[in-house]
Amino acid sequence: MQTRAALLRESPGTYEVTTVELDDPRQGELLIKMVATGLCHTDDHMRSGDLSPGHLPFIGGHEGAGVVLEVGPHTPGWDVGDHVIFAFLPACGKCRWCSQGQSSLCDLGALTMVGSRLDDPTDFRVQLPDGTPVGQAAGLGTFAEHTVVSVDSAIKVDKDLPLDKVCLLGCAVGTGWGSAVNSAEVAPGDVVIVAGAGGIGMNAIQGASHAGASTIIAVDPIAFKRESALTLGATHAFATIPEAADFARSLTNGQGADSTILTIGVVQGQDVADGFSAIRKAGTLVLTGMVPPSITSLPISGMELTFFQKRIQGSMYGAGNARVDIPRQIRMYREGRLKLDELITKTYTLDEVSQGYADMNSGQNIRGVVIFD
Repeated sequence: MQTRAALLRESPGTYEVTTVELDDPRQGELLIKMVATGLCHTDDHMRSGDLSPGHLPFIGGHEGAGVVLEVGPHTPGWDVGDHVIFAFLPACGKCRWCSQGQSSLCDLGALTMVGSRLDDPTDFRVQLPDGTPVGQAAGLGTFAEHTVVSVDSAIKVDKDLPLDKVCLLGCAVGTGWGSAVNSAEVAPGDVVIVAGAGGIGMNAIQGASHAGASTIIAVDPIAFKRESALTLGATHAFATIPEAADFARSLTNGQGADSTILTIGVVQGQDVADGFSAIRKAGTLVLTGMVPPSITSLPISGMELTFFQKRIQGSMYGAGNARVDIPRQIRMYREGRLKLDELITKTYTLDEVSQGYADMNSGQNIRGVVIFD
């Protein structure tokens, strides 16, 4: 079938809405009518060239939800009309990482930057009308009115849930929430700094709050985001990491924060240095935001790392297991404990993807969401 999608022809480039052709779903695949997709910073990194797609043209979008229109042959457990949220990293359930509860590191993730089918980098589900193969961000390509995806990336949810809100569980919520709960291992009474109060940072704040942190210090240079953070669980907010670090030390007899979580859109070396300096002995610095590939060394003290037993921890998709975490987060949302509606600043149409990213980059949005008719 044909559908409309926002894709990049080059990187750096601009998202262009055009017509593409979708394959019919094969075994283990679903044809989805999209309902909503979040405007994640990662897809803007593809546009800006901070992160290069493994194949061009490339349909953006990986944080989405929709309704099943067709189920591939010999694909049990799925029916037309099922509602799904996409996990932006697939999980096979069989590899070493899935088997030990680390599905965020599943071997199927190897081709998500290429956007091909998960088992063959030369096999694409989408083409331009002239036959040119088109990649799908994270194997999903949610900036499209319809998409074909692997069941390894799809999680069935109850039909009464608002897909325009719970679509955020596919990336921003799991990545941020897990950065606090799983990667930082926040404990009751902790002092936590979250640097970068965007879509992911706000959920790191929520995760730290759910884990029992007594002091959660949001950091962002934009006043609107600092104010928003205080409504989503932060207890204090500052414009810079050094300011937050000084405040954390004032609460801890000069020791510093138990953890700092870096959820800045583009992390620079100085951000890592400041975050590392802000934590106490045996504290944890969680690196969730993207460090540009051009940065190959970080300005931290190796002696401090060793003598103070500090820990630098990377975090991919919040180091979580989406098939466990998304149902748990849905329960928390139903109970009013996890805020999703409040994360959405503005909604857009598919043709307004570029405007949505312009708004994000100017600091106007916590999270923009594309709504499909």
